[in-house]
Amino acid sequence: MSEYPEHIWRRARELRETIELHNYNYYSLDAPTIPDAEYDELFRELQELERHYPELVTPDSPTQRIGAAALKEFSKVHHRTPMLSLGNAFSAAEVEAFDRRVRQTLGTDEVEYAVEPKFDGLAISLCYEKGVLATGATRGDGYIGEDVTRNLRTIRAIPLRLQPNRDNTAVPAFMEVRGEVLMLRSDFEKLNRQQREKNEREFINPRNAAAGSLRQLDPGITASRRLTFFAYGIGACEGGDLPHDKQNHVMDYLESLKFPVMRERDTVLGVAGLLEYHGKISGMREQLAYEIDGAVYKVNDLAQQEKLGFVSRAPRFAIAHKFPAQEATTQVLGITVHVGRTGALTPVARLRPVFVGGVTVTNATLHNEDEIRRKDVMIGDSVIVRRAGDVIPEVVAVQKEKRSADARFFAMPTHCPVCGSKAVRLPGEALTRCTGGLFCPAQRKQSILHFASRRAMNIRGLGDKLVDHLVDRAIIETPADLYKLDATAVAALERMAEKSARNIVNAIEKSKDTTLARIIYSLGIRNVGETTARDLARHFGRLDRLMAANAESLQQVGDVGPVVAQSITSFFNEAHNVEVIRQLRARGVHWQESEDTGQTKAGLSPHKGFDADKVAGKTFVLTGSLPNLSREDARDRIESAGGKVTGSVSRNTDYVVTGVDPGSKYDKAVELGIAILDEAGLLQLLQNSQADSRLDSRLIPSLNP
Repeated sequence: MSEYPEHIWRRARELRETIELHNYNYYSLDAPTIPDAEYDELFRELQELERHYPELVTPDSPTQRIGAAALKEFSKVHHRTPMLSLGNAFSAAEVEAFDRRVRQTLGTDEVEYAVEPKFDGLAISLCYEKGVLATGATRGDGYIGEDVTRNLRTIRAIPLRLQPNRDNTAVPAFMEVRGEVLMLRSDFEKLNRQQREKNEREFINPRNAAAGSLRQLDPGITASRRLTFFAYGIGACEGGDLPHDKQNHVMDYLESLKFPVMRERDTVLGVAGLLEYHGKISGMREQLAYEIDGAVYKVNDLAQQEKLGFVSRAPRFAIAHKFPAQEATTQVLGITVHVGRTGALTPVARLRPVFVGGVTVTNATLHNEDEIRRKDVMIGDSVIVRRAGDVIPEVVAVQKEKRSADARFFAMPTHCPVCGSKAVRLPGEALTRCTGGLFCPAQRKQSILHFASRRAMNIRGLGDKLVDHLVDRAIIETPADLYKLDATAVAALERMAEKSARNIVNAIEKSKDTTLARIIYSLGIRNVGETTARDLARHFGRLDRLMAANAESLQQVGDVGPVVAQSITSFFNEAHNVEVIRQLRARGVHWQESEDTGQTKAGLSPHKGFDADKVAGKTFVLTGSLPNLSREDARDRIESAGGKVTGSVSRNTDYVVTGVDPGSKYDKAVELGIAILDEAGLLQLLQNSQADSRLDSRLIPSLNP
């Protein structure tokens, strides 16, 4: 300590302890107590101290996790006690046989087991001397592993120095901790995104990524990839006061030393408990942050473990109950294209049948054209297929060394394989889409549901199940067919009462009277949301003008760029979509249109009878619940009259329309002296003729009994 002031030494020690505590909270408990920026500040301070005072650097300093110069090769490590593999069970019958052998050897009727998930990672050994991490090695052949100490130091979940546990028991003079290095799903996805961005090979699964990252000759590469660690047992040990009774107490001891341990561990009785746990952990599998490939069962009593001993290269007291394999190799027999409910064209590999993930798989998604090119998939290739739980099987890699000379290239179709409409891929998108929209059978249900939704045509009562019945029975094919329905036909459907049928037909009839903005939005044009639909309605005034517009004129509308413009022109270039619009008009659907263009004062001429001087160009704010008008109805009426609706009150606001429970917007309006209207006042402002009074009476019967 003579080389530097004592307060510097104390601060360095304090920083090391604080940083390691935060590493434990973050990586072991998944409960960070400080933001990343604050952690980085502490880390940089320690780095600066060690840079100015190199004598401060210790092997267990958090700064030593970053990595050093690359090694030419790994040296070998002889394990003090062999790191043996577990025997495997693949069925309930094999688990029952294991339990029977254990009971017979021990001469007991029932055995208590410690149970835990089986990680799909890389087994390692960590050796601590006087509480400091000295060496870390891979399993290797069970007797000799590779020295990857410097790489393991980069993993922040691994303690570099052991502290006394909660009981203040001294740590052993020597202790070997065994566990698994793995990569969390989220970190695996992030790594593969980075690989794609660098146009480099992606990893097939998290286990391959973890193994490849840990065995890097350059620790800096390991440090750049986020690996984690979970302890599952203790090997050789000298000194200390370790538990000598139960396996679960050993795990509690490791946790008290701040090693990450699996939270899903448990103890159970007998074979029934084992199989129940297997079912439970299998059901949790896809929700876990890491990948597992089964469950591990260990006799919980350590004395009983010793009595059972070992056979060959595996313990008699433990077994791994494996899940069905999630990956398998098969051949791509062909590639077809599936058209989804939103018009997305997805290439699907037709496979030689293969058993994977517990089921026979014949199809696997290829996602999109870019994925096919990136993975270089050709018809006839041997491929690795992965199926995880209920996730759709996917092709994860091609075995190019097995590619035959007659393997065939695949090209995405230029037209929809279902309806024949043009298939387009917009700039910046990975998916190719059918432009058939309102006509394409593959998109019927989705387009009809969108058409009837509250913010579109607002046909109340027309939900998923009813649309399923109507489409599946070929009663309707396009949104226009809704306006041919009668109550008798609807009432004849399953679980549909006569009164409900009448209500739905009445709602369909009521929806015929709508606005231009709503009809544009209801068409379901790709990339055209409510706001864009209103902007288009204001600018063009008439639907026919919009349908005839080219990309250049469309981009004169605010927030309409090349992608949105192409979506609109592609939609209206399909004769099928134009025909559906013609049918809507023929069946009585109508909306107010303007002869003026977007150069008018508010972008759209107001309805007949509206006093433009009172509404057009004015700014309204809506607050609270109106007694009869929905927020969308009020907004549509104001905007159709040339007004503007905003979300906040300012000095530029002309009117605040209030309902029940108006909140702070009302208070601010009073403070600023802004005109306040209730629903009746709003309608009075909008109404300027008897004709408009009749219009409001028709749309809102409760106002005029």
